[in-house]
Amino acid sequence: MRVLVCVKRVPAPGAKINITADGQAVDTAYLAFTTSPHEECAVEEAVQLIERHGGEASVLTLGPAEADEQLRYAASIGVSKAVLLPIDGVDWDPQRTAAAIASAIASIEAVDGPFDIILFGNESADSGGFQVGVRVAHALGRPMVNGAKGLTVDGAVANVQREADSGREAYELPLPAVVGVKEGINLPRYPTMKGRLASKKAEVASIAPAGEVGGLAKVALKRPVEKKTETIILGHGPDAAAAVVDVLEEIGVL
Repeated sequence: MRVLVCVKRVPAPGAKINITADGQAVDTAYLAFTTSPHEECAVEEAVQLIERHGGEASVLTLGPAEADEQLRYAASIGVSKAVLLPIDGVDWDPQRTAAAIASAIASIEAVDGPFDIILFGNESADSGGFQVGVRVAHALGRPMVNGAKGLTVDGAVANVQREADSGREAYELPLPAVVGVKEGINLPRYPTMKGRLASKKAEVASIAPAGEVGGLAKVALKRPVEKKTETIILGHGPDAAAAVVDVLEEIGVL
C-alpha cells in the first residue's frame, strides 16, 4: 500500500495571533509553528495503515523552507518519504494551492505509481477553508470523504466513517481515494528518540510548485474581539458551602 498525507505548517494552537500593520499577514515574530492538528492525526493514520497493511507512507507540504520542520516531524514517527513544494511570502489561495499539490502528486505518481490513499486534514488550523483536499480529489478524479473519524481498508475498498447528528455515516470508497481526517480519529504518538535522530537524516525532496492564481483574494485579516470572563470567588472553606448550594439551585442541578 502507498499512502500520501498532505500537511500544513500553522501557528501553534493557543498562541496569541497578531496581525501585521497592513492587515495582510500574521505577525510571526513571536510565534511557534506546528503541524495542523487534524493533519497530525492524518500523519498518525497514515503510519497505522502502513503498519497494518505494509508499504510506505509519504508526506507532502506546500509552504516556506521552514516547513521542513513539519516534514521531519512526520518522518520521526514513521513516514518514509517527504516532499516540499517551496513558496516564498504569504500563503497561496486555496485554488492555487490545490492545483500545485495535484500537479505534484501527478508527477510523483507518473514515476512511482498511484497512491492508494491520499490523506488531508479536515481543514487547516489557521485559515479553516475546508477546500484544498476536496479540490485536489476533484482534480485527480478520485472519490473523497471529509470529516473522517474512522478509516479501514479492505482489499480495494476504503471504509470511512464520519459523525452525523443522528449517529455515524458510513462510506465505501474504491481505491485510489482521498480522505479528509478529523481530529479524534486516533491519538497521535510521540516521536521516539530514535525516530527524532533518524528524521534529521531523512531526505526531503523539493518540487517547484505550479499553479495559477485562483479567483479568491484576501482583502484583510482582522482579529476577533477578545472576550474576557470574570471569576467570582464564592468563599473559602466551609463558609463557601451555602453559596455553592445557591449556585447549584440556580442552574437547576438541585
